[in-house]
This record gives sequence, structure tokens and C-alpha cells, in this order.
Amino acid sequence: MALLKIATHWLRSGSREAKKLKSYTQLLHKTSSFRSLQVISLCPSVAKCSLEGRESPSIACDFQSTLLTTRSFFPFFMLLAFEGGGLLRALLLLLSYPILLVLGHHHHVLSLRIMTFISFCCLRKKDVDLVAKAVLPKFFLENLDARAYQVWASCKGKKVVVTGAPRVMVEWFLKDYLGANEVAGAEMQVVGSGAWCFFTGLIDGGLGVASKHKVIRDIFGEAKPDIGLVSFGIRMIISFSPTASVVNAANILSKQRQQQQSHPSREKYPKPLIFHDGRLAFLPTPASMLAIFLWLPFGLYLFFIRAAIGHLLPFKLAKVIAPLTGLRLRVEGLPLPTTHRNQKGVLYVCNHRTLLDPLFVGIAVNRPLTAVTYSLSPISELLSPIKTARLSRDRKLDAAKITKLLNEGDLVVYNMVPVAMDTNVGMFYGTTASGFKFLDPVFFLMNPKPEYVLRFLGPVPPEMTCAAGRTAMEVANGIQKQLADALGFECTSLTRKDKYLMLAGNEGIVEQRKSRRS
Repeated sequence: MALLKIATHWLRSGSREAKKLKSYTQLLHKTSSFRSLQVISLCPSVAKCSLEGRESPSIACDFQSTLLTTRSFFPFFMLLAFEGGGLLRALLLLLSYPILLVLGHHHHVLSLRIMTFISFCCLRKKDVDLVAKAVLPKFFLENLDARAYQVWASCKGKKVVVTGAPRVMVEWFLKDYLGANEVAGAEMQVVGSGAWCFFTGLIDGGLGVASKHKVIRDIFGEAKPDIGLVSFGIRMIISFSPTASVVNAANILSKQRQQQQSHPSREKYPKPLIFHDGRLAFLPTPASMLAIFLWLPFGLYLFFIRAAIGHLLPFKLAKVIAPLTGLRLRVEGLPLPTTHRNQKGVLYVCNHRTLLDPLFVGIAVNRPLTAVTYSLSPISELLSPIKTARLSRDRKLDAAKITKLLNEGDLVVYNMVPVAMDTNVGMFYGTTASGFKFLDPVFFLMNPKPEYVLRFLGPVPPEMTCAAGRTAMEVANGIQKQLADALGFECTSLTRKDKYLMLAGNEGIVEQRKSRRS
């Protein structure tokens, strides 16, 4: 449909009649825009919005360009395409961007339909739900307009959000993080049911201003909202809201110049951001995604070089050569000295960042270690350059296995540790809960300048161990608190099981394959 409209436009532009029609359309658009500016100029800006004298005021607002500072929804469709559909779907969406540019703002509804179809077509509903819950909230919060959110949070009455984007993309964030009572957006067509429920990519109903206006009327009826937050060119709330707070053209220009200052800090988030699951470490604008696809061949080359250094070279030599490829290892604190053979091994317990955690701990202490984990895929276990051991979650069996490993040498455990670990990346995160775990090291090592930060916090004091009469849970909680303080985190009551149920829809356990004879 988009290509047909473009071809028709080009064919008609060659005739005189089409030129006259085009000039008339431009004049009509200018007149309409002028009237829009006149209407908007009559309304106060967000900065001047006052809620004094109102008890529990209600509010209705548009999501895009109002609660969010970004005017285009393309980056969020790209997040869904990349994280939920993969590289090929993301590439197809990027290739469609020139068509979206040609369509422009005047064909905004058609642009949304194109992006929606490419991003949603044949995706499982489960995958879209995971992206909406585990990926998009981080980027929504980072692009939240601080001034508009302040007005939104001040309203204690009914809160309604309308958007032209698919409702399934934004509803969970708006209700769980911003406390919206109603969310009205584009409804997607699905086929199948249960685990085999797929999106067709087609939209039921309209996406334009008239549709949003009707939704607001249906929700509020004669009881009009007290506050209407709208953006430039969206006037449907102004026409019937007693007091409309508008992010007008001047505010938008200010946003573009001062985007860093208009976003709320993490301390002022409406709800703490605890979990995030996704590969991309940045908001994928068209320019940044073009850079990603151009970088991929060089990134793969770097991955093979860095992987060869870690697999083939001694740790001391790898520590010297790896920085030449852009890979940095920063060690803070002094690791324990090498133990004698007649002494028991040192137990290193670390917070999990990527599958490369034990490898970098081994490089830091200049000796090979054994990595212990509750769940490790067969591919990750096969490709690991160090020895791995799988635990069974049976305390007696696991205790016996760990004791044996400690007698053999040092040990790394994915749990609570006096080694606080952190990573700094620019393109890709090196960990995921819902994707293929064996690709975690690939994505991390494909970053231009990835950095691993290890903070050795020293041995656990004797009074904090089970030998001093503390229970195993008290010891674990104490070490976890120590790690949280070192990394600037806050401890929660959420468990590893809670994390995987939210981010991946499972308990995070890789079942061992039974032999054919069994």
C-alpha cells in the first residue's frame, strides 16, 4: 500500500493538474497547521499547569510525544523486532524506514500500520508479552518527560492514556509503573490460542485522532477530565477538557535541546526498575541501528579474536594481549594469594553478569577455576574454556560436590560472593534470561570496548559464617548485602525463580537430557 501511494504520487506530480492540486493541498495544510497553533496557544504549558483547588483531579493524555520525550515510536518497534523477532526482522524494519520518511507525519497512521505489521507479524503472543514486561519499561522510563510526569503523578483521580501504538506494547508499563486506570490503543489481530497464539500483524480499528477522541468520550462520558495532556498537533482532548496542559511547539524544541535534563533520575522513577532483559544497550534509533548492522562483521571478527585469546593463551599472557583488542579488565582490591596444595581451595562467590564471570575471575587470580552453576546449557558447557560443575539443588548432594571441588582447588559459584562484578558495554548486553544463553559471550565480546570490573571484597569475617552460629540463610543474606553496597544496589525479597518467571516465563532450570537407554 505504501509503495502504491508513492508511485501514484510520482505519476501525478508530472501533470499540471496534479501540481495545482498539490499546491492547494499545501495551502490547506498550512491553514490547518495555523489553526492548530492558534488552538494550542490558548492552552497553558506543562510548566504552568496548576492543580490548586481541585480534589482528586482526573487526567487524560496521549502517550507518544507527551509522556515520552521521543516523538517517533520507531525505536520501540525496533526493540520489539530485535528482541522478539531477531536480526532479520530488525533489518527489515530498518529497510522500511525510507518509506516511513516519504510518508511523513501526514500519513502517520499508515506509517504505524507498516511498523506494526513488520514488528508483530507471526510473533508469538508470549514473546511480545515478555518484551513488553522485561525490555520496554527500561527505555520508557529513560525517555519519560519529567515535567509531564509531574503533572500526571499529581492527579489522584482517574488516569487514562490513549495511544496510536498497539496496546499490548504499552499497557503493562502504563498500569504497573505509572498507575494508569485505562489504556486505549490499537488492538492486534491474533490467531491460535495458548502457547500457539500468534499475531497476524494486522490492526483492528483506527489509530487516528478521531479514534482517540471517541475513546476518551466513551470512557469519561459527560464527566470530562480535569486535565488533558496533549502534544503539538493532537487536539482531541482540548476540545472538551476544561483545563488542557499542552506540550506545545516551544516545549518540543526545548526537549530536543535539553533531553538530558528533561528525564527523571532513577531516584525519581515512579517504581524501581529491578529487572531488565534484552541485548541492546541503547535506544535503537534508525541511525544507531544502521551503525549496528555495519558493525556486525567487525564485531564477529573481534569476537573470534578475543575468544581465541581466552581459550588458547595462558592467563598472564591473555591479560596483556586482550587490552590491545579493546577488551578491558579492571580489578579493584587484592585477590587472595595462591594456596598451597595441602590447603583447601578458596570459594569465590560472585553476582552473575555473564557466562564469562569465572573466566575473568581466573584471569584476575592467574589460575584456572571451576565454575559451579544450577543451570547450564549443553552448548555453553561444551564451549566453556574452564571446568564446569552442575548442581542438583539437593543440599546434601551439592554440599558433598562442593567440598570435593574445594579440596581439588579454587571454586567459583554463581550465587552470593565477596567478589562484586560489573560490566560496561556500549552496544550489547552480555546476558539474557529469555534468549539463547550460549550467545551471551558472543554479544558481550562483539562490543567495541567492553569492560569487566572485579571488586575483591576480601574474605568473609569468621563472625559472619556458620562456624559462629549463623544459619546458611543469614550468611547468604549478609554476603548479598555486602555485594549490593559495593555495586550500589538495593536488596529485594525477589528470588532467582521470580526473576526467570518474569523475564523468561520459566524457572530458569535447564533439564539434563536423559540418555536413550533410560
